[in-house]
Amino acid sequence: MEHLLLYIKKMHHFAGKKLTVNLIGMVVISFLEGIGIFLLIPVLGLIGVLDLHTDGIPFVADLVSPLKTIPDGMRLLVVLGGFILLIAGQAYLQRKQTHLNLDIQHGFIRYLRMEMYQGLLQAKWAFYLQRRRSDFYNIMTNELSRVSQGAYLAMRLMTTILFTAVQIGFALWLSAQLTIMVLICGLALAVYASRFIKRSKSIGDETSELAQHYMGGMTDHFNGMKDIKSNRSEAQHLTWFRALCGKMEYNLVHFGKTQATSQYIYKVASVIIITLFVYVSLEVFHVQAEKLMLIIIIFTRLWPKFSTLQSNWEQIAQTLPAFKNLADLQKDCELAKELEVHDNPADGDPVSMEQGIECRGITYRYNGSQSSYALKNINLSIPVNRMTAIVGKSGAGKSTLIDIIIGLIQPDEGEVLVDGRNLAGDDSFSLRRSVSYVSQDPFLFHASIRENLLIAAPEATEAQMWEALQFSASDEFVRNLPQGLDTILGDRGVRLSGGERQRIVLARAVLRKPGILILDEATSALDSENEAKIQGALDRLRGRMTIIVIAHRLSTIRSADQVVVLEKGEVIQRGGYQQLSADMKGTFSKLLHFQSDKVVP
Repeated sequence: MEHLLLYIKKMHHFAGKKLTVNLIGMVVISFLEGIGIFLLIPVLGLIGVLDLHTDGIPFVADLVSPLKTIPDGMRLLVVLGGFILLIAGQAYLQRKQTHLNLDIQHGFIRYLRMEMYQGLLQAKWAFYLQRRRSDFYNIMTNELSRVSQGAYLAMRLMTTILFTAVQIGFALWLSAQLTIMVLICGLALAVYASRFIKRSKSIGDETSELAQHYMGGMTDHFNGMKDIKSNRSEAQHLTWFRALCGKMEYNLVHFGKTQATSQYIYKVASVIIITLFVYVSLEVFHVQAEKLMLIIIIFTRLWPKFSTLQSNWEQIAQTLPAFKNLADLQKDCELAKELEVHDNPADGDPVSMEQGIECRGITYRYNGSQSSYALKNINLSIPVNRMTAIVGKSGAGKSTLIDIIIGLIQPDEGEVLVDGRNLAGDDSFSLRRSVSYVSQDPFLFHASIRENLLIAAPEATEAQMWEALQFSASDEFVRNLPQGLDTILGDRGVRLSGGERQRIVLARAVLRKPGILILDEATSALDSENEAKIQGALDRLRGRMTIIVIAHRLSTIRSADQVVVLEKGEVIQRGGYQQLSADMKGTFSKLLHFQSDKVVP
């Protein structure tokens, strides 16, 4: 419940005066509805159903006296006309209040979406290394949708509570004894029905868990669809999906049956209580017919509100786990926050290096002190405007070292210096603005080539885009595409080959005109001809920017000024390409010869 209250406070912070106006409108509408019920007595009296001598009924007696001065032929028309105006006014206010409700509800959901997405963008990279992406998708879709429903139900609940309070006030005014008797019955029933709220909360926990499994499974399956089709494992995945869908169906049906049972109990109880109420009113309290009719009318309208309150509470209880999941993720994002993200970020000017980057005693473990070292006591200098190659077997720590150099993760021990200055913390953002990074798994958005390029450099001209494409040896195949720069690439660039994707991503990195260009296996999917073109282009960049290359294919780093060899998280060799290759006992020479032996003549 604390998480629901948290988001109600957020709603108040977001809506401000609108929420106050909305609540006042609810009270006015409820009051007008109560007056409308009172007007039924003179109407019924005028048509002969009741006697107009209603001195015992508050407000009605004062209303009836002026009506008696109206000529008989006009009296009914006046009363009916007043009744129409009152109900029409109430309906108009109800309409305006509904519009305001919608504005608050959907505006609040937009506010939550933006708050959550901004929180995710501001979180450190290490935060993402510990979580599944599908969990974020689930929060931003399923759980936010349930929070939206819960927020809407909370507003409906406030409306119902205010209406109920006003109607109870009228009923107490008419007969405190009878009203208290009915309220005691209602409270007893609410205590009994609290078990359904607990059951709904339990079902809601299961709903969140099943939605997480569903989103995670679907993400994994569609990402791995090529493997599924290649290995003919469709049947196993269909079996898993059928079982999960069965659990989700049972979960929803179970909640529906829980609500149906509670509503059944309320309806049966309402008949029994109203019957008892009428009997006690006539036989014990000897209430006059006119007052009894008014109280019956009020409670026949009020009792369904009790039922609605119960239903709303059950639905809110079912969404409470979603509120908790959203609040927990926001809290985790806040703890992992590394920067403020705005629509027009300005987190410092790019770093202009004069000497280079130095790593001093860098040590890092991914899962705390219990895990093995990903990097251990790394001491390394990367000179400015030179090419440094980092090589080693898979798992040697190459990508981890790059993540630390550019500030994506912070070392457990040691420091990274740029021109002798420690750029840890906020200063690392300035360094990152000078970096273009091309990963071994090139990522392209489901958009056109032009849009993918402009992400890196929004102000770039078309001529500059073609220059970057020419640099990455991709201008020719782009010109041959049906729409050229405006060709849509599909999900993750699926309409291009692996080599074409790598070249487009490389063009995007160069278009940014970085001070530091990092290539993480960025030429692994290229054929020999295009690899040679890229190598030539990189040679032309030497002296103009600092280039760091992670490579498994050692043939791509022949022109490197410095080669660093990592093994099990430690630097075991460092020097020039020719120097290391000549050391026949060294790891680099062994890797080089191993790759040479694999080449088919």
